Amino acid sequence: MHDHHHHHHHGHNGQQNMAVAFFLNLGFAIIEFIGGLLTNSTAIMADAVHDLGDALSIGFAWGMGRYSERPADNRFTYGFRRLSLLSALLNGMVLIGGTAWVLYQSIPRLWDPQMPHTSGMLGLAILGIAVNGYAAWRMQGGKTLNEKVLNWHLLEDMLGWVAVLIVSIVMMIVELPILDPLLAICFSLFILFNVLRHTASSVGLFLQRSPDIQMQQEVEQALLSIPDVTDIHHLHFWSLDGEKHVLTVHLVSAQMLSAQQYQALKLAVNERLQPFELAHTTIEIEHPEENCRDAKPEKEHAHCGHAH
Repeated sequence: MHDHHHHHHHGHNGQQNMAVAFFLNLGFAIIEFIGGLLTNSTAIMADAVHDLGDALSIGFAWGMGRYSERPADNRFTYGFRRLSLLSALLNGMVLIGGTAWVLYQSIPRLWDPQMPHTSGMLGLAILGIAVNGYAAWRMQGGKTLNEKVLNWHLLEDMLGWVAVLIVSIVMMIVELPILDPLLAICFSLFILFNVLRHTASSVGLFLQRSPDIQMQQEVEQALLSIPDVTDIHHLHFWSLDGEKHVLTVHLVSAQMLSAQQYQALKLAVNERLQPFELAHTTIEIEHPEENCRDAKPEKEHAHCGHAH
């Protein structure tokens, strides 16, 4: 009980930190968009998109984090864990859109560089380092995957601002306006590369792709290593949100089982699956001569009998 209370308390702290980081980042992203327009700097615009994306992902994580812990009900029988996948997708879309816009603004400037307002850029960069540094510090020591990922994001943002700081100082000394669109394009490509990677993995989980092929094979080996099991088939392994996994499988027993043997087999299965910490499992046990209930007519029957 005590442990649960402690965990709950930490959860509350995490929520509070997320709220702080969200409002900081959102407020700051708005300041940056205005600052980017006023200083005429595409690099700052690119960073504004990055910060807006982080503000949104923190906002989603904060909102969804509160919502996705709700217990399952009659309509959402698996609960609400997949909301975090949905928010990751929406966030990906926003970032792809924003980045495309920045590229559209900055690529033409390579041919016609315009000198940005460098002291304004420098001021915004210092503010950026402070805001993201503070937000990252607040998120530090987060336990959940979400908090860890966000912490990385905020540190990345801070490095982005360090780059803006350096470029603005260089442009104060040497008139090299092309550095601004170059930096914007580098930021944008970096954002795009990461977003496309994360979005692809979210889409895969949505389509119920196996979250971890190696783990799936280990589960298969573990079940087949039970002396009483001769075969497994219809193994389905997918994930609610990338952390909580679901397994359904049919096992074929070596012989007709008595009640005691059946009980022993179930215990053996539980023991083998324990290390994988699966969120939901459904196991069907079939006798050697029994027809598989999920088998299609004769043609596919052969494949029903074998582990893939």
